[in-house]
Amino acid sequence: MKTTKSIKDILVQEMPFFFICPALLWQVLFLYVPLFILLLYSFSTKDFTVTLQHYKQVLQPFSLRILGNSFMLAFETTVLCFLLAYPLAYFLTFKLKKNRTLGLLLVILPSWTSFIVQIYAWFFLLKKDGAVSHVLCWLGIFNEPTHILNNHAAMLIGMVYCFLPFMVLPIYAVLEKIDRRLIEASADLGATRWKTIQKIIFPLSLRGLGAGLFLVFIPAFGEFVIPEFLGGSKKMYWGNVIVSKFLDYRDWHAGAAAAYSGILFPALAIAILYVLVRMMRRVIGGRPNPSIRFPSGNHSGRTGSGQMGFGVERGSGTNRGRE
Repeated sequence: MKTTKSIKDILVQEMPFFFICPALLWQVLFLYVPLFILLLYSFSTKDFTVTLQHYKQVLQPFSLRILGNSFMLAFETTVLCFLLAYPLAYFLTFKLKKNRTLGLLLVILPSWTSFIVQIYAWFFLLKKDGAVSHVLCWLGIFNEPTHILNNHAAMLIGMVYCFLPFMVLPIYAVLEKIDRRLIEASADLGATRWKTIQKIIFPLSLRGLGAGLFLVFIPAFGEFVIPEFLGGSKKMYWGNVIVSKFLDYRDWHAGAAAAYSGILFPALAIAILYVLVRMMRRVIGGRPNPSIRFPSGNHSGRTGSGQMGFGVERGSGTNRGRE
């Protein structure tokens, strides 16, 4: 009887592990095992002798130039996504209250369609007789319909459009969890709206910003479909190199080395970005302590007339106690 009871207790306690086992098995078989096989391929030749020749080719000037192209593309995409995503996430968090769910839905709605469908949509929008060209002609920017495809600007439009939700959502998730009493205390102490953003909101959102940077930079570095369709293949990018090694030349060994190089270089860039974020925190003046607790009695009402723009008002809480 005791043995049966102990077995039931073990099963109940370990039930989460049993539920996660199929996912772990799937991940091991279809992610880690293929990655390990590619790693072995990258250090071998076609007759499976150990060599570093494939990685030496990656360090050639031509390959480094292609890596530089991919890095710049990923960097530009990440910066543009940040400049667009942070104000949007800020608006969704502090300004949009009644229709916040609708706003989030509009942000993630394009991601419900296929990645290829999104790119093809921009292909038809940016071509000579597309909607964008006609709108620009109507605004007087162009005298006649113009082909906007096959250039760097068209490629960046497609990149930012496809990767913007991956920057917005992590930032929004962090902003939404910020304790509003910190913002209220900042208003009570006489801080301006910009000072509150600089000293409280932005430092507290760096964790979500870092996640967004990684989610955008890593896939943007290896992107090859958007440069192929919207950029006109005027430049080579590392994703194109990997595809050509596997599909065109059928050289799995060189392709595996190129794939792993495409992992190592973004990892190095991420390490540099991490150091920059740490330096940014020091320049801003440190991150506020989110564990600060305010007495609930001092913040039960709001009587001030000035709005800080964050859903809290001046004159509440501490100032009322001083009066």
